[in-house]
Amino acid sequence: MTAPTINGTKYPQPVDELLPAARKLAAELGELPSRNKLMQTYRIGAPKAGELLARLRDEAERQARTDRMRGHLLARGSSVERVELHPADVDHAADDEPTTDPWDYAEPIGPNPLPTPLVPESAPPAVPNPAPGPEITPADPPAEVSTVSHPGTPTPPAPVKPSRPAVVWPVVLLALPAFVAIWSGWVGLGGLTGFGIVHPLPGIADGFSINTAITLPIGVETYGAYALYVWLSGRVPAPALRFAKWSALGSLLVGALGQVAYHLLVAAGVTSAPWWITTAVACLPVAVLGMGAALAHLVRSHN
Repeated sequence: MTAPTINGTKYPQPVDELLPAARKLAAELGELPSRNKLMQTYRIGAPKAGELLARLRDEAERQARTDRMRGHLLARGSSVERVELHPADVDHAADDEPTTDPWDYAEPIGPNPLPTPLVPESAPPAVPNPAPGPEITPADPPAEVSTVSHPGTPTPPAPVKPSRPAVVWPVVLLALPAFVAIWSGWVGLGGLTGFGIVHPLPGIADGFSINTAITLPIGVETYGAYALYVWLSGRVPAPALRFAKWSALGSLLVGALGQVAYHLLVAAGVTSAPWWITTAVACLPVAVLGMGAALAHLVRSHN
């Protein structure tokens, strides 16, 4: 009759159930049992005995690594309690552990250093007394850094507050008497040079008449004022700016000469102006028309 194995049964047991008995056998022998010893003791085949022996060998290696790590920690002066690690407790961590011992390459550790005395947090650190030497005067605070990074860089001007535009009504008040004098002078000179009452619409409106003498102040003085405005505005192309400048000065000069001629003729009691004055005054409307058209063309050009 076949002798029973462990647990009171004669049937072969699984490796997991044989493992506790194999640990006990290894402890009694003081070393790992051989494969033949396991086969004879537990009536198992060679494959199962080899697997059981491999399990025992892995547990022994893990226990040896644990003991070495504990020894290193104790050599470092750490207070490590004695913990009994059974090989079965680290079965699941076998795959995560490195194949080599991480402590095999550790540097040798000397004796434990002396304990460092505790220093209260409020106490200042100890500073050795410096050797006597020349007194050090604190340096002057750094000068304020200028915002200009380069000497040649100009300082940006301070922002100028927008000022209110000058009023215009005093100019209108001053120009009103001058307008009356200029108007009367041109109309009087026109009467001395042949300008007078005409009927511009004969056969259409025979009763409609107009004094052509008013065309002189309207044409000459109005063009002079507008050309002066274009010149001083500076918002037109260069050719228009030059033309406006010289034509404005010319119109003002012609206007002044017309006023002088009228007052001289009236003061001399002349009722009809000489031919050369009449010729010059008669050409003024045509000249004003040409200069006005030219200035309008230059102002609208993009050159």
